[in-house]
Amino acid sequence: MENYFYATGKRKCAIARVWLKEGAGKFIINDRTLEEYFPRETSQMIIKQPFELTNTLGKFDVKVNVKGGGISGQAGAIKHGIAKALLEVDNNFRSILKRLGFLTRDARIKERKKYGRKKARKRFQYSKR
Repeated sequence: MENYFYATGKRKCAIARVWLKEGAGKFIINDRTLEEYFPRETSQMIIKQPFELTNTLGKFDVKVNVKGGGISGQAGAIKHGIAKALLEVDNNFRSILKRLGFLTRDARIKERKKYGRKKARKRFQYSKR
């Protein structure tokens, strides 16, 4: 592939493989357009944030392969991947992206269920009598 910038992004259980290529600003996510894959406006906004901050919106075509997790987690993984790929393009973006935490992997994941409990922290109903 000629002149592609590659990075992976992760969030919760979602993993996104992101390729950037200079172009007209098209988004292809799992062989579908951005609007088809993420109908919610907030998810689309989250994905475009790294481009808006670095003033590169519409300068790169984005090809993404994302799997695992839900809609919100996948959007966050794509945002993380795009931010890391933009560093491959120009390392001067590091200060902007790092200050807003786009380069940091969000380590929050679902807590495991404990034995003797209904869920991770929820207990069974207690009856005194």
